[in-house]
Amino acid sequence: MGNCDRARWWHRPVSAIIPRLPFYARPGVPTVVKPIPRLKLQGFNNLTKALSFNIYDVCYAISEDQRQRYIEYIDEAYNADRLTQILTEVAHIIGANILNVARQDYDPQGASVTILISEEPVIDKKQAGKEVLSGAVRDYEDPREASVVAHLDKSHITVHTYPETHPHNGIATFRADIDVATCGVISPLKALNYLIESFESDIVVMDYRVRGFTRDVKGKKHYIDHKINSIQDYLSRPIKKRYEMFDVNVYQENIFHTKMHVKDFDLDTYLFEEKAKNLSFKERMRIEHQLKREIEELFHGRNLVD
Repeated sequence: MGNCDRARWWHRPVSAIIPRLPFYARPGVPTVVKPIPRLKLQGFNNLTKALSFNIYDVCYAISEDQRQRYIEYIDEAYNADRLTQILTEVAHIIGANILNVARQDYDPQGASVTILISEEPVIDKKQAGKEVLSGAVRDYEDPREASVVAHLDKSHITVHTYPETHPHNGIATFRADIDVATCGVISPLKALNYLIESFESDIVVMDYRVRGFTRDVKGKKHYIDHKINSIQDYLSRPIKKRYEMFDVNVYQENIFHTKMHVKDFDLDTYLFEEKAKNLSFKERMRIEHQLKREIEELFHGRNLVD
């Protein structure tokens, strides 16, 4: 069964749609982030750092049976167990301690996982897995249903999935909404690349915001404790090479927004359980047009008019 792995194409260059970006926000321009001395704080670091994703995967399933199998494939590939593994690894990457995990598979499709984390350990690490999970796991009479709960102190990681197919035109989409919120010195930006690579990501829309303040030993308030020009500063070179990106940032409010889409297109990577060579030229052109329009609408967040 094909799984729609991607190396993708985009219909129109961002430069044709978006006004020219400032130098520091242009894709391909390296940004050097120099380490700064750690702040000497009066007490606990109260800054809240929140990173939110919308990740989209797009496929084309020709028949109704194929569309149903696409939903089944997505539900299996990104069920609650798999999502829990991904978010657990996120917690490890950012250096957080898992307090509690809640997970749920839904009928007819979709799944959710919520993990509560802490910057400092609050239970014996050796017993964390046994004690937390043994008290959190709940079995149901229906073997298709299960739930697990996980918690982090003052911080959390969540994911919700939304598989969907169009009832008439063959378009099938998978959306994952991910939120990583931390309080203290741990940063969700450390898990940025891992999360993008963990999903079949054609389009990624990211928001990062630092909220609140923390005081240093002299009583001065600090509203951010690290330098950042763009979320792109924290993306790996392979990801930057694979995606077209642009920013909308509000620096004075510590709000950073980045959209990205894959650059290359190969129809075979979009077709679910089908090959382009088996389709007529007219059929290939029709499907390509539908896919490109779907991606462009999702990327810009609005319906396009013919």
